[in-house]
Amino acid sequence: MQFGIERFLQDPALRAPLAGRRVALLAHPASVTRELTHSLDALAALPDVRLSAAFGPQHGLRGDKQDNMVESPDFTDPVLGVPVFSLYGEVRRPTDAMMDTFDVLLVDLQDLGCRIYTFITTLRYVLEAAATHGKAVWVLDRPNPAGRPVEGTLLRPGWESFVGAGPMPMRHGMTMGELGHWFIALLKLDLEYRVIAMDGWLPDAGPGFGWPVDRTWVNPSPNAANLWMARAYAGTVMLEGTTLSEGRGTTRPLELFGAPGLDTTRLLADMQRIAPQWLAGCRLRPCWFEPTFHKHAGQLCAGVQIHVEDPLHYDHGAFQPWRLQALAFKALRAQAPDYPLWRDFPYEYETDRLAIDLINGGPALREWVDNPATSAADLDAIAQPDEAAWREARQPYVIY
Repeated sequence: MQFGIERFLQDPALRAPLAGRRVALLAHPASVTRELTHSLDALAALPDVRLSAAFGPQHGLRGDKQDNMVESPDFTDPVLGVPVFSLYGEVRRPTDAMMDTFDVLLVDLQDLGCRIYTFITTLRYVLEAAATHGKAVWVLDRPNPAGRPVEGTLLRPGWESFVGAGPMPMRHGMTMGELGHWFIALLKLDLEYRVIAMDGWLPDAGPGFGWPVDRTWVNPSPNAANLWMARAYAGTVMLEGTTLSEGRGTTRPLELFGAPGLDTTRLLADMQRIAPQWLAGCRLRPCWFEPTFHKHAGQLCAGVQIHVEDPLHYDHGAFQPWRLQALAFKALRAQAPDYPLWRDFPYEYETDRLAIDLINGGPALREWVDNPATSAADLDAIAQPDEAAWREARQPYVIY
């Protein structure tokens, strides 16, 4: 198959509308061709593309920032001589001066298929700025490695943030190109928008179910180390709003969770008792780990690893990472009702809302976890209508 960047590079007819126009690129470390050439370098080598600027999202254009909430500065590319503007530094939205450096912005970002992944919000912000300034945006489309399944509650009105760009569920099942069309319709934007579509993407086909496993995986962010993380991320990202370690400081971040003193035997038994149907599609393994940095650094943690790599154990249609991680929180409440689970800190610089609520786009999941009278059916009753509504809402914008 071919990604959007490869079709764009190989077919001069796709580039013809750019004649005489200044072109900028929004990209990150995973913005590479099949030969692993970074998109910025590949575009700079084209004689018919007038490259005038570049933009980097969270973690930077080349991936220099290794942790969350670490900002990147603007700089000039030392080889190409073009300005590189940070959209995760002094600003999150492009400024007027930044917008004046180009006519067409190419967006080549690898998403993970999860609402909280900030590249989605950056896409929204550049679309809004382009509509205001009369600029064009073209998305060079890439696969959604989590595939088409949908899971989680829709972000509630008033809960928009840098980790919640609009009323989509946690696991949205769309590509960046498709999301661009959806944002334009949702926000009623007027701009030139094009998607350079992939050729041959089969999101429902195994063994990748969204990611072509014959392609090299390059981390789109430092802790997105592999396809298995991408599959679990719509659930494990919620750990960022808790005192439990999400495995940062280990070699398998966002595939496992734990804390000192956790009774994993009881935890897994309680998860099985509360909602065995939410454990389908994967294998859970008790484990021990000692983070070298971040939460519980240097402390031995009892934990659980979510395994979705073995085709004999992984069921793409049955795996529900958002419910699975919510179930772990619920089981921990049963094990230790007073456990200080929710982490209170300025998540993505927001100070007026709990991180777990910001992540979930509202307080519904936390309230379900904390109420001892609620059952799995109660969470399903909240989430299932949202999931059905989203499947219908996204349908007009599905390309593949």
